[in-house]
Amino acid sequence: MQQQERGTNWVMVLLIWAAGLGAAAQYGKIAVIFDRLPALYPGVGAAMGWTVSLVGVLGIVFGVVAGLFVSAFGYRRTLVCALALGAVMSALQALHLPFGLFLLTRVVEGISHLGVVVAAPTLMAILASGPARGLALTIWSTFFGVAFAILSWAGLPLVDAYGVLALFGVHAAIMAVLAVILHVALRDVPVPARSRCPDLAALPALHLSIYRSPYKLAPAAGWLFYTCCFVAVLTVLPPFFDESIRPHVMGAMPLVSIAVSMTIGALLLRQMPGVTVVQMGFLIGVASILWLWAIPGHWLACMALAAGFGLVQGASFAAVPQLNDIAAAQSEANGAMAQAGNLGNAIGTPLFVAVIAFGGYGALMLTVALLLLCGAVVHQGLAFKRRRWAADSF
Repeated sequence: MQQQERGTNWVMVLLIWAAGLGAAAQYGKIAVIFDRLPALYPGVGAAMGWTVSLVGVLGIVFGVVAGLFVSAFGYRRTLVCALALGAVMSALQALHLPFGLFLLTRVVEGISHLGVVVAAPTLMAILASGPARGLALTIWSTFFGVAFAILSWAGLPLVDAYGVLALFGVHAAIMAVLAVILHVALRDVPVPARSRCPDLAALPALHLSIYRSPYKLAPAAGWLFYTCCFVAVLTVLPPFFDESIRPHVMGAMPLVSIAVSMTIGALLLRQMPGVTVVQMGFLIGVASILWLWAIPGHWLACMALAAGFGLVQGASFAAVPQLNDIAAAQSEANGAMAQAGNLGNAIGTPLFVAVIAFGGYGALMLTVALLLLCGAVVHQGLAFKRRRWAADSF
């Protein structure tokens, strides 16, 4: 234990984790105040859904190879520049830009977000030695849920007191401070040598090889349905809750998801494959949505839904090395997960906003239930395909 503590710079690990919180807030700062945006931009209608999802557009295109680009640019430089770029975009948003320009800043924020989420865990793995590396990356995996909880419990009171634009301004200040601190603190951190910039002409072939493999594709396939629902549900559900419990439920859901992932999920993964745990999480989610359909706004149903999300969250990452033994294959599977995650985040909120406009709360519940069920079914289909591949290899 003493050796671990001497070999791991926990202060730096937590600073980089804080950068992850800032990146997660690029989604969360819009999600938690989504029901207040029409007052800021009246008459926009269903297009308001893109205010959340446009951050993921560049991740959809470059998710698989983002690690190669970051390696070529440099991990330290990427993290600092991504934080600085995020600070500038939030500062512009605090000026109450016209809606079109606001959406453009959200696209540019996607560069910032992708840079942080690719560079930060790599730097954390360098800073953590031996067994502490797993703990450091487990801490990293909580960044989305913790950021949403902080925004629900601290961001919403700030908005109540000073308005939506104040939240954007505070986010800009935090990102700028983190950029300055990490610019200084990361100077002496050893990093891998920069690689050559990837050949863009090779991207289609790389994507095709991943999508054809039921081993590399499986974690990403389930992750697509999870991310399509997670942020979007936290974004569109609040108006359907009583205002007296709304911030408490929305703040607790991400934390329940994290707690279940790190406790029950970890115990289940010792007994069964990650894919099985993911399917359990999806089916728990389906049952919870049907519960919410029958009893709208029930807080316990929301906690059950968060628990299902938590099982999917942790087990999806665990499934990558379980299904792919070779490091290169794991890297490709992780890249596919990044791409699928951004695609899911981009699709979810606009889809749910349109569904609510068309069919109301009942249509929303049906859509979420179908997406979660599809996540379990797709995993089952890919499991059948893996068994066929294994049988054909003999």
